[in-house]
Amino acid sequence: MRDRTLVKYVLLSSVALLFLIQAVPLLRSQYPSNSGRTSLMYDSTTETTVSGIVEEVQNVSGTRGWHGIHLQLKTADEVLDVHIGPSWFLAQKKFEISKGDQVEVTGSKLRLDNVDTLIARTIKKGDSQLTLRNEQGIPAWSRGRRF
Repeated sequence: MRDRTLVKYVLLSSVALLFLIQAVPLLRSQYPSNSGRTSLMYDSTTETTVSGIVEEVQNVSGTRGWHGIHLQLKTADEVLDVHIGPSWFLAQKKFEISKGDQVEVTGSKLRLDNVDTLIARTIKKGDSQLTLRNEQGIPAWSRGRRF
């Protein structure tokens, strides 16, 4: 009797293990590949540099309690929603951005919610430059973690 229970346990464990082995690739396919990117939204293949006038500075609150700075940047061709980074990071680096400032931003251009958006990697204002992300898009404030 004990041998039959052991055999049932081994068979059930084997079936469960096979299921898990098959399920992992299927679950991974549910999420888009980062194609070598190290940040969830940053895509270095779409990196561009734009210059323009800041039309608006927005302090956006997220669902996890963070506060990020977005800019409405008027370039020669369009108005972009520029995602800069956490407000505390800019304050810590003593980098201020105001309406009317002339800035140059390098970042990954994409469309979010039908809006032309730039995920900023660097921003220049006058002689000051702030690096927000590395070339793979990892935020400077994240200690190497991707978002």
